[in-house]
Amino acid sequence: MIPNSLLLHRFPLLKTCRALAIGLAICVATPALANNLPEVQRLIKQGQYPQALEKVDAYLADKPKDAQGRFLKGLIYTEMNKPAEAIATFTKLTEDYPELPEPYNNLAVLYAQQKQYDKARTSLEMAIRTHPSYAIAYENLGDVYAKLASQAYDKALQLDSANSATQNKMALIRDLISTSGKGNVKPTAPIPASVASAPATMTKTPTAAAPSASVVTSSPGAASTSPSAKPAADPANVASDDISKTIANWASAWSRKDVKGYLAQYSSDFKTPKGMSRKSWEDERETRIAGKSGKISVSYDEPQINISGDRATAKFRQHYKSAGLSGSTNKTLVFVRSGNRWLIQEENAR
Repeated sequence: MIPNSLLLHRFPLLKTCRALAIGLAICVATPALANNLPEVQRLIKQGQYPQALEKVDAYLADKPKDAQGRFLKGLIYTEMNKPAEAIATFTKLTEDYPELPEPYNNLAVLYAQQKQYDKARTSLEMAIRTHPSYAIAYENLGDVYAKLASQAYDKALQLDSANSATQNKMALIRDLISTSGKGNVKPTAPIPASVASAPATMTKTPTAAAPSASVVTSSPGAASTSPSAKPAADPANVASDDISKTIANWASAWSRKDVKGYLAQYSSDFKTPKGMSRKSWEDERETRIAGKSGKISVSYDEPQINISGDRATAKFRQHYKSAGLSGSTNKTLVFVRSGNRWLIQEENAR
């Protein structure tokens, strides 16, 4: 029904359908266009959302009705924190392809993030109506009902704070939500070929504000895999994933001219070039990023990451493009572990 899926990291609250290739009877693209969507998926995985959006827009200019391209565009808007655009994209997709449950599920996630739980419930009911064995939608619907119940009990206690029965019910709901939400969000591991060609893949994030780190994969109509049944993650793989995430955030913030987000990827003891003070270096970076006219595009090839204790090195080919300047360079970033994060301590280019 829905071949070729791609695992990416999650966004909060519910179990969410991620990038997938929807197999519909649409004319075959030219080879150049056909290669665009895997490239879009790669850019999303690396957190290079502006570049991914540019690629998918080019694809949709020739194939405006293509469901896969439009689904990916909705995901990009979601990751770029543009919920209005993401909602509009998924809503139009449900209108044109009402038989597909996944866009309804993603709409529910977006509505739930905005605490519009009634709309989220309606979207999930539509997902279930189109696909009655859609286990993920049922679980998400349960999460939404829990939030609605929490709101109702809270209102009841505002009106009658001495009602012990309501107090007990509210405590049960809060305990349910907090128990299901332990852990920290982490990106998924690099995608093996076997997963990239598997049927539609979903990712799991529970209801509470601090989501679980577990990832659940399933095909529409198949039973979800229990996170507790999976073996513990390899610490080296987890660290590598965290470093990849930092690189993706670093390049994405640079491309968006988000100086605050860019500087947040550097450690407090970052070794500034030529012995500059930290303040002078930050001012220089702000001038060269936010003060740059026109668009900036920063992308990179797959990094080679080596980890040794609380330090790591990532080497990759960086590609930079702006108005009047374009070039590539070999980049080496040295990382240091800071709590649960990996931050840039040294940066070298040649």
